[in-house]
Amino acid sequence: MGSRVVCPECTHQFYWTDRWHTGEAFVIYDLETTGLDSEQDEFIQIAAMRFSAGSLCPAETFASFAKPRRPISAFIESYTGVSNRHVANAARPENVLCEFSAWAGDATLIAHNGLRFDSKFLAATCRRHRLPMREVQSIDSIHISKMLFGKERGTGHSLDHLIARLRIDEQNIRRHDARGDVEILGHAVARMAQRLELDRAFNGVPRHTTFLPI
Repeated sequence: MGSRVVCPECTHQFYWTDRWHTGEAFVIYDLETTGLDSEQDEFIQIAAMRFSAGSLCPAETFASFAKPRRPISAFIESYTGVSNRHVANAARPENVLCEFSAWAGDATLIAHNGLRFDSKFLAATCRRHRLPMREVQSIDSIHISKMLFGKERGTGHSLDHLIARLRIDEQNIRRHDARGDVEILGHAVARMAQRLELDRAFNGVPRHTTFLPI
């Protein structure tokens, strides 16, 4: 994670990092899944929105249901709002992921808790179906939250915490639906980046690698 430093000559504050990134094309995305185990469960919905020059691009979105190989449980349906009816005519997750990969292109992916959750599902889907893979740079927006709000024990960094701290208006947005959560996360990322005075390439924010189909 980058360190905030002050230039001794001009007193300008910036984030120092040993890796420099120049691209400013990002894709904010979210998955809904049949469970928490990326090796056993599958994603049933994916939504994404482009993020460029420090702002969301609402006109550039991707959204799709995906039909898993086992029925969606009553618990998952109540939590996500995604039912077996919604996915009945949808493509399989591996096919949807290929479409998403083509749409995302070379953009850096951003997901909330992506390091521990979403990125694992992307990679697991590729491996499970033996899809030719490419490496993709990813950012977990929880790291951005920690840079802004600190890492002390008890400091929550869930999306609900960000909504409250950043005063994001979530009226008319369905929570735990991938499309709604992507919109909320996009606003959160934009506001956190502005407060942290990050550059448009998000230098100083940790990155990790995941995989998408070629």
